Amino acid sequence: MLKLFRRGAKEKEIEKEKTQQAVEPTRRRWFGNVFQTFDRSKVDEEFWEALEEMLILADVGIDTTARLLEGVRERVEKEKLSDAEAIRSLLKEEMVKMLTVDSQGEESLAPDAVPQVLLVIGVNGVGKTTSIAKLADSFREEGKKVLLAAADTFRAAAIEQLAIWGDRVGTEVIAHKPGADPGAVVYDAFQAAKSRGADVLIIDTAGRLHTKFNLMQELKKIQKVLSRVDSTAPHEVILVIDAMTGQNGLSQAKHFVDAVGVTGIFLAKLDGTAKGGIVLTICDELKVPILFIGTGEGLDDLAPFDARDFVEALFSQGA
Repeated sequence: MLKLFRRGAKEKEIEKEKTQQAVEPTRRRWFGNVFQTFDRSKVDEEFWEALEEMLILADVGIDTTARLLEGVRERVEKEKLSDAEAIRSLLKEEMVKMLTVDSQGEESLAPDAVPQVLLVIGVNGVGKTTSIAKLADSFREEGKKVLLAAADTFRAAAIEQLAIWGDRVGTEVIAHKPGADPGAVVYDAFQAAKSRGADVLIIDTAGRLHTKFNLMQELKKIQKVLSRVDSTAPHEVILVIDAMTGQNGLSQAKHFVDAVGVTGIFLAKLDGTAKGGIVLTICDELKVPILFIGTGEGLDDLAPFDARDFVEALFSQGA
């Protein structure tokens, strides 16, 4: 699995606070009702139905909610529990378990490869370019040299947008003219990264072409170009998902996962939705680990995803 940031205790505490702030709308809007459910003196069928309703309203999803509560109820029956507080602890444990997904294709990754190549994919409008800028900025904060590749040649605006972010971050962007072959951009960017001693190469890609088939074929072509210059590349394929699209974004995400072998997810705009339960559905249905969450609009507004921190933030009493 990708190990982007080597943080000390102080940085980890900051990231925990960012996670708490990002899930605050969800905690305040929906999980306050979950607290009330656990205040019930009697754990009966009405208790389970109320809990199910709250989870679904938080965008956990019907199927994921059913699997989650099934696991909890099995343990409750097995351990003969009747105390609501003990059941709440079990629910938290089961949520952490569901959110802890093994990295896909871990054995094929080359953690010592230079440059580390990150292929970033996702449909237009999910916050892909901004997420790339946040990653690049975090790498630079660690003292790494980063290069960006503008392989979304389908839209001139995409190249310009990445160039603007590159200037803000202080990172060079390798780009061709609009309409150029994305494979050629990626090839040149990789060669530039090698010759200039870059530690990390982050590749922006198209999020829309004439058909879904064309888009997936283009992404596969980029992967082939990379594999020719480095048999281990790309080292990560990061899918950016907009948390605000909720369940609607899942069907789009599934196409990417099926077609190009996603190894991790950057969940953008989590701070902008009161339905953060989508995080559980993503892990449950896509079986791809969430690597990062967007916690705001600034360059430093991201945090490595930690399942336990996320769950604890949802269940915190808050202000």
